[in-house]
Amino acid sequence: MSEEFQIKNKIAESGLVNFDISTLLPKGKRIGIDLKDFLFQGLVLKEKEFRADVENLDLSIFKDAYVNIFCSTDAIIPLWAYFLITAKITAVSKKIVFGNREDLEVLLMHNAIQTYDFSNLIGKRVLVKGCTDEKIPENAYIELVEQLKPLVKSLMFGEACSNVPIFKN
Repeated sequence: MSEEFQIKNKIAESGLVNFDISTLLPKGKRIGIDLKDFLFQGLVLKEKEFRADVENLDLSIFKDAYVNIFCSTDAIIPLWAYFLITAKITAVSKKIVFGNREDLEVLLMHNAIQTYDFSNLIGKRVLVKGCTDEKIPENAYIELVEQLKPLVKSLMFGEACSNVPIFKN
């Protein structure tokens, strides 16, 4: 085939680096602990019973898990209760946070972005993948732009065939 009729892949030749933010998402099980289940009638924390329930927790459930602690009722939970339950499971879990599942995911992505080595993207044209199979917290995209802006030549969002330019340095 003559050179004038060859099909060129302009995307492949563009030097564009695809970055899939979902690759930063820590893998592992997520477990929520609802303190409501430790309360008398779902409303009152009785210290003696609470301590006994925490002491009897099956730690194997939390092995290598990302855990969020929350209370689904309007009960007033003393701060020491969070200390006690965290002290019990911290030896086996990967990370424990106060809040709902979304709070956990935001913190996990924050930690992942803050510790990731982006040096391989210095001076590159970067396309952040727009569609992923994983639910990525919106805040992660904000933090990603903060990290990439001083490093990359240009940043785009979307897919190679249809992207939105974000900035050029």
